Amino acid sequence: MLYMLHEFSRASAAPWLYAAQLGRQMLSGWSAPFAGCAGFNELSANCDLCVRLMQRYGKPVFGIESVSVNGKAVAVSEEPVLEKPFCRLLRFSREGGAGNPKVLLVAPLSGHHATLLRPTVEELLLDHEVFITDWADAKNVPLSSGDFSLDDYVAYVQEFLRFLAPGVHVVAVCQPSVPVLAAVALMAEDGDPAQPRTMSLMGGPIDTRRSPTTVNAFASSHDLEWFRSHVIQQVPFGYPGHGRKVYPGFMQLAAFVSMNQERHVQSHGRYRNDVARGNMEASERHRRFYDEYNAVLDMPASFYLQTIDQVFLRHSLAQGEMSVAGRRVDLAAIRQTALFTVEGGDDDICGRGQTEAAHALCSSLPQAMRRHLESPDTGHYGIFSGSNFRRTIAPALRQFICEHG
Repeated sequence: MLYMLHEFSRASAAPWLYAAQLGRQMLSGWSAPFAGCAGFNELSANCDLCVRLMQRYGKPVFGIESVSVNGKAVAVSEEPVLEKPFCRLLRFSREGGAGNPKVLLVAPLSGHHATLLRPTVEELLLDHEVFITDWADAKNVPLSSGDFSLDDYVAYVQEFLRFLAPGVHVVAVCQPSVPVLAAVALMAEDGDPAQPRTMSLMGGPIDTRRSPTTVNAFASSHDLEWFRSHVIQQVPFGYPGHGRKVYPGFMQLAAFVSMNQERHVQSHGRYRNDVARGNMEASERHRRFYDEYNAVLDMPASFYLQTIDQVFLRHSLAQGEMSVAGRRVDLAAIRQTALFTVEGGDDDICGRGQTEAAHALCSSLPQAMRRHLESPDTGHYGIFSGSNFRRTIAPALRQFICEHG
């Protein structure tokens, strides 16, 4: 019902959105002769802000056309190499990069699209051929394609690793750290020749009992039935996946914004002022960020609820009790895959020690096959993008892959 009300409210706001778009277009066209008139720029900025607050944000594109190698722009190609109902595996390669190590970059299925990892892809492309999981928006997946759970996520990771084998390296950012660790452990137990050479876990909730954040506290303060009854909705008519149960993207975005509501309000206020003053560089930075931030997808309900249950309520992996498709996950089985963990000192989503916990659980790995890096003054998003990532984390990740490649 809430999903239908949301769609109805968006439809009801369409005339206001159209009026704001028309006002922005007209004022933009008249900007030259009237730019000096009192209140003109402010009115134009108000229309622009209204449009951005009301419009729908579609799935962004990666748009990586080139990367800079030794100060020279080198062309980059993008192509899908494997199609699954709930995910596409995309391949990024650069000119002159033939023979570079293959990296499977597992993007989080936690609201935002895989394009959030665009900076990660660009950095890895300098020395690697990059394959990234491009997760589908569940509202666009027909019911005939079946369900998708945490168990299915693990199976997808294993299939991708086998598809890319041999000699592949896997990097998991945030949420997929748990299913990637489980997938590698099960492959190790089976003696699977497609086991990755290295496994890098970046800001992942391996053991959320360590340094619990506000996110962890919220999850642990509610039982599974609360999440089922309060956040799970059914996709309405008008979408290919109508009838599918999901955690809707618009509810996830509302949760994201509520965590730092004051900061977002201030950011939009600055944007309005920048547009009014003609500060194009600052306003464009705002647009780029929020075009990505506001683009969210629906998560399959089974996957979301199983993740809440196993990772945040029962801490199954951390306690050695996680099962995948009826098989217990034994992290001590991992002996061939070197482990690198990364944490941000100021991460308010995945607390300090939560990712590092993987080392104690992978008890069969010798010290020479382990490394942990904590980047001070780095928040959650700074683990995979921004200056600290480029200056400290990305070089360490490349070095680790090279040493164990």
